[in-house]
Amino acid sequence: MVSGNLLIGQSGGATAVINASLVGAVEAALADTRIAGIYGMHYGIAGLLQEDFIDLRQQDAGLWPQLLHTPSAALGSCRYKLQEQDIERALDIFRRYDIRYLLYIGGNDSADTAHRLAQAAHHTGYEFYAISIPKTIDNDLPFTDHCPGYGSAARFIAAATQDSTMNTLSMPGHYPIKIIETMGRNAGWLAAASTLGKHDEADAPHIVLIPEQAFHEERFLTQVEEAYRRYGYVVIVASEALRNEKGEALGAAAQAGVDAFQHPLLSGTAQTLVELIKQQLQLRARFDKPGDFQRMSSQYVSPTDRQEAYLVGQKALEAALRGESDKMVTLVRHDTPAYHCTTGLVELGEIANVQRLIPDAYFDASTAMVTHAFHTYAQPLIGESLPRYACLDTTKVISL
Repeated sequence: MVSGNLLIGQSGGATAVINASLVGAVEAALADTRIAGIYGMHYGIAGLLQEDFIDLRQQDAGLWPQLLHTPSAALGSCRYKLQEQDIERALDIFRRYDIRYLLYIGGNDSADTAHRLAQAAHHTGYEFYAISIPKTIDNDLPFTDHCPGYGSAARFIAAATQDSTMNTLSMPGHYPIKIIETMGRNAGWLAAASTLGKHDEADAPHIVLIPEQAFHEERFLTQVEEAYRRYGYVVIVASEALRNEKGEALGAAAQAGVDAFQHPLLSGTAQTLVELIKQQLQLRARFDKPGDFQRMSSQYVSPTDRQEAYLVGQKALEAALRGESDKMVTLVRHDTPAYHCTTGLVELGEIANVQRLIPDAYFDASTAMVTHAFHTYAQPLIGESLPRYACLDTTKVISL
């Protein structure tokens, strides 16, 4: 393999464990004599085009163990769509800095960026190896069992649903209906994760709404009424990307434009559901939106998630040094009694701009609830089981 410099970048929405992938890659590079310079793109591909590089080899050695436990993207991130005119400039920068290895940590759009750069280098005969490192709380990359970042965000959402429910339980007559809105561009993996603290049917959430299932207003209102009669309160978890039967986003009323990849920036789903319940059922309702907390909460990091994020970073560097290019590292789950994952590789052409949605086997649309199969899949990803909160026996004292 050719000796040269390594360039690493982080892209898209940051997570609680994206830095673990950075640490895994850097520590592997520091231990290999074939890597000369180790450079970090400051703010992703946008930093590359501006030649804004950080010398990672010169960092204090004590930084890396600390960074392993630090949320967000230490290098800085971006949502920049690579333009055709950018590709030749990127190749020129690679040549001038003798960049022979590129590791790009991100989701679908980042995989597309790495794919286009790998293809361009190949067509020009420049010896260059690009590997994509998976990262997304949306958990929607295909060909990998799951995505680093999801397990920690899932743990946060499950715990936040439990905690928010306790507030509703303290005064169910005040706001008996609670909507919790989760992130998720087109996939409902995070909304589904809200059930991972649910121990029996009466526990919250009582209704889960995912974008894979078209939102039907009448069916939803009927489900809310039935749950309210049964429990005296209702907790609903809804993905921000819900769409009706016509494919129209419920959050379109509060849409705040689109990002660089033309993905809608939605923000009105929970508010829409609250207004619908108020108007049609005459019940008081409110909503919670965890926002960036679900991405960044360091207190809810899954140890499994952090370990696997480190692993895919490490294996990405190893793959590049073996001569692999234009590929993404995947997590491969083994069919064993105890949860166990190893890594594999998949062609980036199979990954870029493709999404993996929740399969039908994981969700029952008739009950608006996940299945046992989803719990079997997701529970190991969040680490140890969440605690079950205590409840008083509320049997009334009989007058003497």
